[in-house]
Amino acid sequence: MPRPIRKRRIHRIPSFNSFGPLDKKIEMEPVQMSLEEYETIRLIDNRGFTQEECSRHMDIARTTVQQLYNDARYKVSLSIVDGRQLIIEGGNYLFCETEESPGYGRRRGRGGGRGNGFGPLRR
Repeated sequence: MPRPIRKRRIHRIPSFNSFGPLDKKIEMEPVQMSLEEYETIRLIDNRGFTQEECSRHMDIARTTVQQLYNDARYKVSLSIVDGRQLIIEGGNYLFCETEESPGYGRRRGRGGGRGNGFGPLRR
């Protein structure tokens, strides 16, 4: 009997759940992104978390974060490159109203890395 899938913690639902080209002439199948995939993009790319910090924050294994993150990036690329609509909804998650969890909002480790955990990356 397979092990039950653990619900992933998410802390923010996107303000907008649909993105796509302004020119609606192209009718292609939309790309579906789960809320867990969105959360990994938000934490890693927007907040500057490492995959390990993201896994603690979402209460899942780092390898699961890696898979979710890879899937999310692929879906974003499909949307941008092919001009397909991106819809963020559904998934297997547990919504937490606060962002209070171990390591939230601060970087751990030796420093350096890709951001300080307090906002978008600046290049």
